[in-house]
Amino acid sequence: MQELDDTADDLPTADPSLSDYRLTTAEIFYHLQDYPDMVQTYVWQELDRLPDFPKLHDFLGLWEREIDGKLHSIRVAYVDIIRAGEWLGTSTGNDIPV
Repeated sequence: MQELDDTADDLPTADPSLSDYRLTTAEIFYHLQDYPDMVQTYVWQELDRLPDFPKLHDFLGLWEREIDGKLHSIRVAYVDIIRAGEWLGTSTGNDIPV
C-alpha cells in the first residue's frame, strides 16, 4: 500500500478516463403546462463530461420530447470529482479528543 504525505503533489494520479468528468448540477426553469405564465424549477445532477455535457443534452432532449413543460432557462454548475483533500483547522476549542 502506498503511503501519502500531506502535499497534493504526492497524490497518486487518478484514472485519466475520469479527467474530463465533473459533478454537474443543472437548475432547469420551465413553464407549467396549465399555467404558462408560472415558472417552476427542477434540479438535475449527474457526472458529466466537459466541455460538451452529453448527459445533460440527452436529458434536455428527453425533456423536450416527453415532458409538457416548455423550457424557460437552464443554469449549470460543476465541480471536480477528484481533487486533493483539505484539512480545515479550527480555533474554537471544539476539537474532537482522540
